[in-house]
Amino acid sequence: MDRFSKRKQDVLSKEDKSSKGSWDERIIDLCEKINSCENYYTTSSCSGRIIIMKDIEKKGPNLFLFISHDHISFEDINNFIRNTSEKNVKFKFEPFILHIACRDLESAKSFLKLSKKCGIKNSGVISLGKNIVVEIKGSQKLEFPLIRKGSILVSPAFLMEIVNESNKYLKQSWELIEKLKKLLS
Repeated sequence: MDRFSKRKQDVLSKEDKSSKGSWDERIIDLCEKINSCENYYTTSSCSGRIIIMKDIEKKGPNLFLFISHDHISFEDINNFIRNTSEKNVKFKFEPFILHIACRDLESAKSFLKLSKKCGIKNSGVISLGKNIVVEIKGSQKLEFPLIRKGSILVSPAFLMEIVNESNKYLKQSWELIEKLKKLLS
């Protein structure tokens, strides 16, 4: 067994170390398809997520107050921010992301071409060390403060817009995941 195949086997046999502890439902099939290819394996993935988190300088435990990998409702988010005791809180939407280890540069180039064919703009090689790793991710992002010094900064109308935009962006992430999965077939 060559070095790449051995690393692939080692990585894929390990327990999931993500904070969630499992793959996102909407990206499992794509990851399995990638992992079944001789020249690739996934090292991390997310199908897109909506987060409400503490707005602090240094990351630490209990940073995330709310995480959803699915559509959210205005009522849930509005109730959450009106009932939290946190003094500084921010909202984030993060698009889908994949990190894929590639056997060689030619394999990395091929995967990047495939992602471009799907319309995925944010793709590139992020590591040329022991592993050649390609990052593929959606381009939509949102991030802004919700609460400062205990005061809610957003109106219900603005919050409704953000919920609608975030849900739209999640759907776009899922559509890109499906496109990529079909092109891998």
